[in-house]
Amino acid sequence: MKVRRQSGDSVDYDPEKLKRSLLNSGASVIVVDKILQKLTNEVYDGITTKNIYKKAFSLLKKNANFHAARYNVKTAIHLLGPAGFYFEQYIARIFESEKYEAITNLTLQGRCVSHEVDVLVKKNDRIAMIECKFHGSKEAASDVKVPMYILSRYNDLKQVSHKIFSQKDQISECWIATNNRFTSDAKDFAICNDIKLLSWDYPKDNSIKVKNYRDCLYPVTCLTTITLAEKEKLLSLGVILARDLTTSPEKLSEIMISPRREKNILKEVTELCRCF
Repeated sequence: MKVRRQSGDSVDYDPEKLKRSLLNSGASVIVVDKILQKLTNEVYDGITTKNIYKKAFSLLKKNANFHAARYNVKTAIHLLGPAGFYFEQYIARIFESEKYEAITNLTLQGRCVSHEVDVLVKKNDRIAMIECKFHGSKEAASDVKVPMYILSRYNDLKQVSHKIFSQKDQISECWIATNNRFTSDAKDFAICNDIKLLSWDYPKDNSIKVKNYRDCLYPVTCLTTITLAEKEKLLSLGVILARDLTTSPEKLSEIMISPRREKNILKEVTELCRCF
């Protein structure tokens, strides 16, 4: 049986891949097997991957909101657009969870020209610049032109000192982060030029997906108990991660959430951020 991706390509339906993604939500094997059994009767030749996702999400939500929220993470990261400003803040929060200092959106003067840098991080006296490539389409990929272009910017910036975390800082590392994936040529070029890459599934053992599940870095956009408009309002108030609401629950009342709904939202947040 074939399923159709958003790009229009057709691939074989892989129930084992779907099972793994459902288990990542924290749902039990029994619950996942029941969902797969139900989906077997609803999947047909030519069905879109988007349609399968919607059906699986709906079935998970009936079981538990926080399971559906975990299953929703990749889509939730795409909601940090469309310009990618909130994605940059999300990447900064990922590095902060690993004991880095982080600053977003600085303009720095290179040896030749000035450059807008998305994120700058510091740890153990080493400073890295991070360029974020946000794609609105789930099928889009960052190709080799991306690291080639960013390498030239890095080379210009690393030749001079900057006022970032102190008065005289030197940039010594370069990262590129994307919400989708990198092509094989992009990876090869980055490795050859000592540029570090971070995407949804790369590096395999320390990708955005791995970091997210390991450290409970769920974006607030994955919550199922708030509307899209409410998610956008929370993002504008600086609520990037779902767990931010545990320390700043007053943000919910700021966007006119009723006390009853606030209780349900915070319950989902607590269950979601109970790392497993």
